[in-house]
Amino acid sequence: MKSESRTAVVTGAGSGIGKAAAIKLAEEGYAVALMDVKENRAKEVQDKILSAGGQAEVYDIDVSDEARVKEGLADVHTHWGRIDVVFDNAGINGTFAPIEDMKTEDWEQTIHTNLKSSFLFVKHSIPFMKHSGGSIIITSSINGNRTFSGIGMSAYATSKAGQVAFMKMAALELARYQIRVNAICPGAIDTNIDQNTEKEKSLEKVDIPVEYPEGGQPLEHKPGYPEQVADLVYFLASEHSSHITGTEVYIDGAESLLR
Repeated sequence: MKSESRTAVVTGAGSGIGKAAAIKLAEEGYAVALMDVKENRAKEVQDKILSAGGQAEVYDIDVSDEARVKEGLADVHTHWGRIDVVFDNAGINGTFAPIEDMKTEDWEQTIHTNLKSSFLFVKHSIPFMKHSGGSIIITSSINGNRTFSGIGMSAYATSKAGQVAFMKMAALELARYQIRVNAICPGAIDTNIDQNTEKEKSLEKVDIPVEYPEGGQPLEHKPGYPEQVADLVYFLASEHSSHITGTEVYIDGAESLLR
């Protein structure tokens, strides 16, 4: 069934998983609020959705800025009259460095962007969702939850583990409002997230080589595609997952089972 008249909020909607999810949700009948700090990219996604007959609006939102998050969600509710799905997807890899050498400000930026944003979007979505229920989906990662071999990724992995713990707390608390809260944990996905990654040269001193003779992605022998993740996002957004909450779902082609 098409989800006509329902509204979805997607952060990081201008590229990668966010873009694919926004297009998928629009195809399934959702009006989509495209939130991104790079409006030109989100505008391209909007044009694609509109040209296919869907509904989409662009919102310039820094996901770690509480005032903008609160204002943006209120604007979405004012514009469409409801919020049914929140896909909290935007995030950064941040700086990869040995713990000894990592700058405190680099640690704080990663935690601030990834973990605080999840709190803000859940917190400020509740008033708009508590009377009719809905689905909140958080993009976490296999890192920090199932794998810990990413040398130098201590800040990133910690933020992603924190997102899953917060998701479980929120799922239990918000069940009374029929708000489901789940997390997706992607492995390697063909996106542009590496553009916001800084790797320190000092990583060489703590590197632990890990080699898999037949490759590190057993199912398809390659990274996944954003569209595959988008299918999972739609499933968790839809009534097909009506009895699923408080759950992290791994989408990695068995990659994390090797590590």
